[in-house]
This record gives sequence, C-alpha cells and structure tokens, in this order.
Amino acid sequence: MSDKDKVFIFDTTMRDGEQSPGASMSLEEKIQIARIFDELGIDIIEAGFPIASPGDFEAVTAISKILKNSIPCGLSRASKKDIDACYEALKSAPRFRIHTFISTSPLHMKFKLNKSPEQVIEAIKESVTYARNLTDDVEWSCEDGTRTEMDFMCKIVETAISSGATTINIPDTVGYTIPSEFNKIITTLKNKVPNIEKAILSVHCHNDLGLAVANSLAGVSAGARQVECTINGIGERAGNAALEEIVMAIRTRNDLMPYTTGIKTELLSKASKIVSNATFPVQFNKAIVGKNAFAHEAGIHQDGMLKNRETYEIMTPESVGVKKTSLVMGKHSGRHAFKEKLNDLGYADITDDIIQTAFGKFKILADKKKHVYDDDIAALVDESMILDKHVINLKSLKVFAGTGEPQKAEMTLDVYGEVKSTSETGDGPVDAIFKCIKILYPHDVKLQLYQVHAVTEGTDAQATVSVRIEEDGKTTVGQAADTDTLVASANAYLGALNKMIIKRKKTAPIEHETQKMKGI
Repeated sequence: MSDKDKVFIFDTTMRDGEQSPGASMSLEEKIQIARIFDELGIDIIEAGFPIASPGDFEAVTAISKILKNSIPCGLSRASKKDIDACYEALKSAPRFRIHTFISTSPLHMKFKLNKSPEQVIEAIKESVTYARNLTDDVEWSCEDGTRTEMDFMCKIVETAISSGATTINIPDTVGYTIPSEFNKIITTLKNKVPNIEKAILSVHCHNDLGLAVANSLAGVSAGARQVECTINGIGERAGNAALEEIVMAIRTRNDLMPYTTGIKTELLSKASKIVSNATFPVQFNKAIVGKNAFAHEAGIHQDGMLKNRETYEIMTPESVGVKKTSLVMGKHSGRHAFKEKLNDLGYADITDDIIQTAFGKFKILADKKKHVYDDDIAALVDESMILDKHVINLKSLKVFAGTGEPQKAEMTLDVYGEVKSTSETGDGPVDAIFKCIKILYPHDVKLQLYQVHAVTEGTDAQATVSVRIEEDGKTTVGQAADTDTLVASANAYLGALNKMIIKRKKTAPIEHETQKMKGI
C-alpha cells in the first residue's frame, strides 16, 4: 500500500461524541479512553473544544500530555480567542492539530452567522492564517458543507488551503446527504480546486438518515483520505459515523476499497466497552461491537456455522477482540490466574489498584455464582476502571418485596464522609430505593431511563443496570453490575448522581452562541 492508500482515522468521541445527551465524561474517563485510543492506532484524537468550558480545556491539556502515538487536536471557531485557547491547551504536545471551522451554507450564513459570503471568506483567511502561525497542522471545516453551494465551496476550500490549511474537512453536519451525492461533492472538489493536492480531504458525516458510514465510505472512494468518526457511533442527535464500522468495512471489503487504516482491530471491542461504560450501553444488534453481532440463533444459521463459519460470518469475532465465553474462573482461582485472565481479555495495561479492586469483586461474585464467565469479569473490570472519587457511596441495602405488603427499602449511604440511614416504601422495590437516595441526599432530578439487562445467561447472571437522569438540561448516565439487580439499580443511580454533582461544580463562562456552535 502506498501513502495515497492510507486513510487517516480522526476520532471525535470525546468532542462530538460527548455532545450526545447523557454522554458527558469525567476527566478520568477521558484519559482512560485516550489511552486505549492511542493503543488502538487512531491517527488524530479530537479531545475537546477548549474554549467551551474549563473542563474541556483541562481535558484537552491532560490528553495532549499522555498521547504517545496519536496526534491531539482541539476544535475552535473562526476567532482568535478560540484558536488561542486551542494552542494553550495543546502546546505541551510535541505535535498537535488546531481544527477551526465556520458555517458556509446559505441558511447558516444568513440566520446563524448573519454574515455575507464575502465576510465568511475574510474570516476563513484570517482564522486559518492565524492558526497556521501557531502550528503547521491546521484543519479547516465548512460547517453544513453538504448544503453549501458547490461553486462557493470550491472557492472557500481553495482559500483555506492557500491560507495554510493542511486538512480540509467536508461535514455533513445535519446528516442530509446520500452516498451518490456526497461522492459527487468530493469528486468535484478534487477536480475543480486548483491547489487541492496540497491538503488531505476529510469527511465528517452525521447519522440522521442512517447513512453516516455509507456516506463516509463514498467520500473515501471519491478521494477523501481522512474519516472523522466516533466509537459506537455516539454523537449529536442520531450520532456520527461509527469508527468500528468504517474500519471493518474497509478491512472486510478490501477488494472494493483497497485502503489501509492502521487500526489494531483486535482492540475495537475493548475500546467500545470502555466508551460504553463511560456513556451508555451499546444496542445488542449494533454492527461489529453489539452483543449479538456474532450470535446465531436461527437453526439454519447454526447448521451452516457448524459446517463452515464463513456461511454466515463475514469476519471473525477474534478480529475485533471478541473471544468465546469460557467457564475457567471460579471461587478457587487466585490473583495470578485472575491477572492472566485479564491479559487474555485485553486488559493488559490496567493498574494494580484496578486489578485488586476487580479481584475483590470477582471473589464476592464467585461465591454467588456457579460459573463466572468472561463477560462477567469484563463487567467487573469496566466498573472498577471508573476512577471518579464518588461523593456518595452505598454502604448497605436491604429490600422487602412481594405481594400483600408495601415494598420497602432500608439504605445506608456515605454522603461526603457522613454515614446516613433511612427506610422508605415505594411503588415497587426500585422506587423505594430511589426514594431512599433522595431522602439521604436531597435533590431534584428527572429519571429519563432505567434499563436492565443480563451480562451472561442463567438465573445467577450479573445484571447491568443503566440509569439516565436530567437536571436543568444536563443529563448524566450511570451504570452498575451485580448479581442482585436491586443493588445494581442503587449503584447505577448513585453513579449518575455523582456525575451530576461533578457537572454542577463545573462552570462554563461562555456565551449561548458557543453552545449552539459546538457541533460540525
């Protein structure tokens, strides 16, 4: 493969992905995600929008210091203040990228920017030139690119390149285009922009019509050599193009798309789990990383699989880091065997503290369950890897449920170091549990989602509970796993609440316009 066949993977999970409602990540979670992305082989990691809030600035700064292979990137609008914030957050990295953008569609220029096309061109010249004086790696994006007039797009792309942009990104900001149209847009730019060879063309597609991955691949086929995407496809509204789908489509159909990405695909499942653990669960039928992606239930499919896996599998589970469930571990397994199991499951780089925490949970689980599956262990480790120092922790819980009597919960919490207890009744045990939490830590949030699913099969399976809460327009998600669904429910709610408390403390001294302009 030549350099022209290399497709650069630009990940925006921690910037565009975090804008998905409920996907807010703590600094510790972002650092953990950045480490696996660096190992995964992602070329550019867009770590945040530094001007947006002190939290974003802090995250971009921290991530830029730990990356060994990936290039850190920050987003900015077409203003010197934004670009300066990017530079300050990224400057400690040996190499970094500043990504600046401005709206270019007639609709956005008139109603969002209140600028004429001529004013937009001047803003592009000024912002890109200013950014290029701070780094030789500048990316420029035309927000709402797929609804931008083609002749105007050719002109502004030429302007951005002549001003110093080394990557030109064409976003389908509202998920409006279709593959044939997007192919034509990229082809036209390749043919009509005289200096196009001086920059790499990039695509950034949203999934409002379910076409983000298809549009991205159409762009690559037309000559784009960078794809902007997110793990699990998370992002604004219906999300972004899913990184794992793009990478595996190129790998699986290399006959039609003879490109290379440099992604270590065996780490995709692990990356998916870490992102999911920090945000929200992946749907079971999600391509590549969903729980059912390699499951076969229909008799005719099972028969074919037993005869030859290729009858119904176009890729192997192992190629994306999914391994067959095993029953090796049990209550007599020691710490060394547990650590070896973690290595087999792809958790080779976790700290001794996390191993110790997860091992303690494993021993408790092994006493409860007859068989401890790989998925059980992964759930324990994923939970242990969330490093936030929660201000509210569950100390004990007793629940009384059944017919004829009001459902009741007795709970003890550690709230900011103070141990408090209460007893409450409710319309079911979960309602009683959540009422206890509200009594012990008074708060007013709206419960948007309560979801339970089993990690493995059997009546002794671990239950993973997901809870999403909302307060004043802010949403957070908590997840917890336990063989006792009610304990998992309490811990999931507390996890979401702890994240909300962290969110309250963060200030964002920015104008309303910034909130509106966070996504391209």
